[in-house]
Amino acid sequence: MFALRFHGRFLVMCCAMFCTVPAQASAQETIRMPVEIDGEHVSLSTQIYRPTGKGPFPTLIFHHGSTFRGTKPQQFAMVFDPKPMAEWFVARGWAVVLPSRRGRGGSDGVYDEGFAEDRDFGYSCSPARSIPGADRALRDIDAATDLILKMTFVDAAQVVVGGHSRGGILSIAHAGRNPDMYRGVLNFVGGWVGEDCNRVIYKSAPYIDRLLMGRGTTTALPMLWLYAENDSYCSEDYYRRNFEVFINAGGHADYRQYTLPKQVDGHALVFFPKVWGGAVEQYLAARGLPVQTGETRMAAN
Repeated sequence: MFALRFHGRFLVMCCAMFCTVPAQASAQETIRMPVEIDGEHVSLSTQIYRPTGKGPFPTLIFHHGSTFRGTKPQQFAMVFDPKPMAEWFVARGWAVVLPSRRGRGGSDGVYDEGFAEDRDFGYSCSPARSIPGADRALRDIDAATDLILKMTFVDAAQVVVGGHSRGGILSIAHAGRNPDMYRGVLNFVGGWVGEDCNRVIYKSAPYIDRLLMGRGTTTALPMLWLYAENDSYCSEDYYRRNFEVFINAGGHADYRQYTLPKQVDGHALVFFPKVWGGAVEQYLAARGLPVQTGETRMAAN
């Protein structure tokens, strides 16, 4: 997801989320997965967090979002490393696998997920360009997931998919097209375009997001959607309305909304496991998945 406005509070959050060091310095392990996508042989850079031991472990496959407006190619190589989230899962006996899609985070190939015809303008609000960009991302996820499920430490019978921002909406769509693959879906502040797309010529944000989220209505798998107040990309009403449309279309999900510490952008929710941990523990337990009870968590609104 991207925003057309930048302000001080959001820039502080940016540093925490994307101004990262190479994956080797922050993740337990970084590997390169050789895959074929769209007839092209590429290698996808992938971070792996996991407990000690051989496993197999219940596994969270977690997908990254965008690079703000998409106007700075130097950001494409930055590694999305939600370490607090990954460590929260590892402490409960889970492995976490974070693949980077083509052209992102050190992966081979061109990053081409819905850009304007003139890439200097960054991501497009045109459905004709934005939705094929999401489809391209889903093909990357198809290829990455096929390999991840074959990893010896992964318990393929206990896999949850999740993601942040664009990764969140991709996790919803991917679960819809693979209804028997996952045991759960964790959507952190999911959306494909920012609400600012409603203030440009296309006025397309609801159409794009609801079309992609609607692909998740084809599975009966219950999902957990996690959002926070004061999100610089979209308003609370926008996110809630997307959820209502999803439910009315036959989707299955529980919506939680939180308040983060003062001056923290709500889009950074994934970095605050003390806020959402209780809800995720309850969700995993309800799905029959292993989880250890942690400390008392903040309740959702």
